Amino acid sequence: MIKFLDLQKINLQHQEEIEAKLLETFRSGWYLMGSQVKNFEENLSKYTSSPNAIGVANGLDALRLIFKAYLELAQMKFGDEVIVPANTYIASLLAITDNRLKPVFAEPNIENYNIDIAKIEALITPKTKAIMVVHLYGQVCWSEELETLAKKHDLKIIEDNAQAIGAEWKGIKTGNLGDAAGFSFYPGKNLGALGDAGAVTCKDDLLARTIRALANYGSEEKYVNKYQGLNSRLDEIQAAVLDVKLKYIDAENGKRREIAEQYSAEIKNAKIILPQLPSDSKEHVWHLFVIRTSNRAELQTYLQENGIQTLIHYPIPPHKQRAYKYWNNLSFPITEKIHEEVLSLPVSPVMENEEVQKVIEVLNKY
Repeated sequence: MIKFLDLQKINLQHQEEIEAKLLETFRSGWYLMGSQVKNFEENLSKYTSSPNAIGVANGLDALRLIFKAYLELAQMKFGDEVIVPANTYIASLLAITDNRLKPVFAEPNIENYNIDIAKIEALITPKTKAIMVVHLYGQVCWSEELETLAKKHDLKIIEDNAQAIGAEWKGIKTGNLGDAAGFSFYPGKNLGALGDAGAVTCKDDLLARTIRALANYGSEEKYVNKYQGLNSRLDEIQAAVLDVKLKYIDAENGKRREIAEQYSAEIKNAKIILPQLPSDSKEHVWHLFVIRTSNRAELQTYLQENGIQTLIHYPIPPHKQRAYKYWNNLSFPITEKIHEEVLSLPVSPVMENEEVQKVIEVLNKY
């Protein structure tokens, strides 16, 4: 069986370094808010060129804390609107609604699955305070038009960078394009921890300080609580592991690009719609290689029977989830079409060439 993602093999590549760091952290006797987190934050800041990086418990909290900080700083208020892609994972929405802000859905571009920037301006109202861009599947969602739009309407741009660490737009890494960005280091991500972990990067020092306090019970000084905060801290063990793996992220993303390019060049089947390669290869880190087909269930079964594991990202769009039943009657045809047809193929830095060839051969025979 070709696994969708062989996490054990990915982590065992760095076994000696990770085990040494885990032992060092264990023996230190210091497990929260210590040197491992500080080192990782500094290295993530350097890697993204963002002046501030704050480790948090997970990717959803990273996004929640950004909005919570803007509310505390009176740069947003309850009921303000945030434009967000309809085609995204539900975490993008949860971060907004959890802060009593109102998501305004924008349809994606069918060619790259990211928010259609040309459709944003028509959705802006006097209540709009931010645009959330999601670098979906690992592809940068950015343009000069987006920057102009945000400046014209005085809007914050928040990056959901859960899937695209290492991607670049004109030499600038994701996480340093907008005003603030949320990262997820869920184990299956390109940079994955050994459990839940996340981070925020941002340009504004006051915003960073507020987020750091909010993530620590709203406290900058022990037992003195400035805000009604959360408990959302990156722990020393996860930070130690991430700091080891961060050194290899560019090489591992490079391997993903090679596989994506091989799939794109060699999969030839009229029943399968392949993702588009960006004009600049650095704009995509291929967290997921997502194809579309009109009969997904049949294709997925066929691949499973041929020893190839696939996943669906994602089967149900957020506006059709029971959690948001008051939006179930909304219609976003492009988003719904994508969710009905997408299928993610195996892609990872530890895939063997024979495995890549098998995926191609099996798909070409379908």
